[in-house]
Amino acid sequence: MGIVNVTPDSFSDGGQFDDLPRAVEHGLKLVTDGADMLDIGGESTRPGAQPVGEAEEIVRTVPVIEALRHQTGIPISIDTMKPGVARAAFAAGATIWNDVNALRALGALDTAAELNAAVCLMHMKGEPRTMQHAPAYDDVVAEVEAFLLERANAAIAAGIPRNKIWIDPGIGFGKTLQHNLALLRSISSLAEAGFPVLVGASRKRFIAAIDVGSQSDNRLGGSLAVALHAAASGAAILRVHDVRETVQALTVSVAIEGIGE
Repeated sequence: MGIVNVTPDSFSDGGQFDDLPRAVEHGLKLVTDGADMLDIGGESTRPGAQPVGEAEEIVRTVPVIEALRHQTGIPISIDTMKPGVARAAFAAGATIWNDVNALRALGALDTAAELNAAVCLMHMKGEPRTMQHAPAYDDVVAEVEAFLLERANAAIAAGIPRNKIWIDPGIGFGKTLQHNLALLRSISSLAEAGFPVLVGASRKRFIAAIDVGSQSDNRLGGSLAVALHAAASGAAILRVHDVRETVQALTVSVAIEGIGE
């Protein structure tokens, strides 16, 4: 899953693709680089991010989705917490709803069912403005898994087919370094719950907590390490900024393992 942030303030690439021509060009490049799907987002969810109004989020994302839909056949995801934005995105050609709020907004479950959407349900403790203010858990792995299964069951009860539900442990969303590492170690267990697991750890701040001081544009090595570990542990989708490098790393890893020979 290649990332296209149409925002001025995303943690890694804010402002780089926040106009239509650059966003579309970047999305098409990610497809050429090997992305199997694109995730379009118009509201930053980095720690401390301020909310964006629904109308502004639609203005940012819908033209990009429309343009990409006319130029590529791969699935397009809308990264939003708002049902109204999801509706507009699906009218423009999106088929996946990637929600960091796990469809907890008023009307979100019913909207997803009505749209016949594939959905990704992510765990987030709190909300973006405050989620990194001393997050605490008794057992982060158990609590995140219980939350995700509860939301998956709520989605099924709302009429969303089980085979259209993905789950995401929410690396960096209300977690300390140790929480993130524990969740990454538990991907294989989470995958056993029976839903495809999406892992989004690309360029995230916890990498700089390990490789002290590395900036968001200098975390490729850490991002690839996580991608390889996640794939080997059973993750089905990797949400990344650096598509070509990730595809190459996975291809070489598969060749070394001799898979398919």
